[in-house]
Amino acid sequence: MTRLAKRFLFCLTIGLAVGGSVPAEEITLKDGTKIVGRMTGITSEKIEVETSYGKVQLDRNNILAIAFPENSSSKAAPVRQDLPKIDEYLNGTQYVNRTGKFSLSLPAEWIIDADLRHSPGTLAGLSSKDKMRFAMVIQEEYPGSLESYKELTMLNVRQTLGNFEELSESKATIDGKPAMIVFYRGTLTKLNNMPVEFVSAIIASGSSFTKISAWCVEPLFRDMQPGFEKIVSSYRSTARVTAADNR
Repeated sequence: MTRLAKRFLFCLTIGLAVGGSVPAEEITLKDGTKIVGRMTGITSEKIEVETSYGKVQLDRNNILAIAFPENSSSKAAPVRQDLPKIDEYLNGTQYVNRTGKFSLSLPAEWIIDADLRHSPGTLAGLSSKDKMRFAMVIQEEYPGSLESYKELTMLNVRQTLGNFEELSESKATIDGKPAMIVFYRGTLTKLNNMPVEFVSAIIASGSSFTKISAWCVEPLFRDMQPGFEKIVSSYRSTARVTAADNR
């Protein structure tokens, strides 16, 4: 892989990893008050924050800034942690993940890409052989609704990408569960504002949320979009992949 391709892959994977995590945030209000906690709900008017002294409801109009720990300039560069082993395999276009108990259908000649995994919650990293198209599966627990999880995810991505723009969202049913499909785009400031575009499917199952994201550089996205939509919509839980699991 070329040096530029490695840098491109690194910036994209860091962005998606950040977008999928829910760390503690520091929220500064217009009156100077600072609140540290974990955002557990977002509406058009309010943000719910769980703090060490209980949950508080904040008016979005009163919020001056939200600081995410991973964006703090004073924070030392994180050391990549040892990640748990994933039991997975790819048979033709059928990807099966025994650890996360799910499967996906991929385009021909895609590969399992271990370089995409940067956090324990990332259960799958997949890419085309030319390292120009990518997909990632993240699973995590979250106490709020599907809608608030989606809003929180987009809020995190907004902190990572320059010129962030959410293009569209729609409700869907994937694997028999309620889901949302979101299209968004932005630029990678570390790569001379290279434009990238994404589609993410967010699936709710009780308090567990699965996010399947596929992305590439924006000029290629329109050609890739049908294939990306098939990837994120092909998610099936273990109960539906028993036959595929017999290699």
